[in-house]
Amino acid sequence: MFLSDNHQMDKKDKEILIQLQKNGRMSISELAEKVSLSDTPCLRRVKKLEASGVISDYRALLDNKAVGLNVHVYAFVKLQANTDKLAEQFESSVAELDNVLECSVVSGSHDYLLKVVAKDLEDYERFVKKSLGKITAISAIESTVVLKQNFHKTQLHI
Repeated sequence: MFLSDNHQMDKKDKEILIQLQKNGRMSISELAEKVSLSDTPCLRRVKKLEASGVISDYRALLDNKAVGLNVHVYAFVKLQANTDKLAEQFESSVAELDNVLECSVVSGSHDYLLKVVAKDLEDYERFVKKSLGKITAISAIESTVVLKQNFHKTQLHI
């Protein structure tokens, strides 16, 4: 993987990424110590990883149940037709919906897979009828409710 013109990611860059995935809030001094670098070279590497887009953002991960979002649903969506216009309409509309955490184009009998959260099943039903179902590009929605999530990873294996 290249970070910039002919500069390839090395072992130290990967160590930095592994540590930041574990704790994105650690100080540069703490990070530098963990990857056996001094502060200035470590900061330079972090800035290069950010500038190249390898590090895209820093966020706090929330527990959906702790904030009252107890239902997790995968919604398979089929569009009325496979056209650029309908896809753009759908994608821009669904990006505005707070309940939708992820939107992926998929192969097979459906066009999109949405990851959706809701307070409860009634809240999800309202969401489908009043928000998602109002998007005119959609011809069908098939929902799969997650009964139990065994694990959820946020760290990429690099």
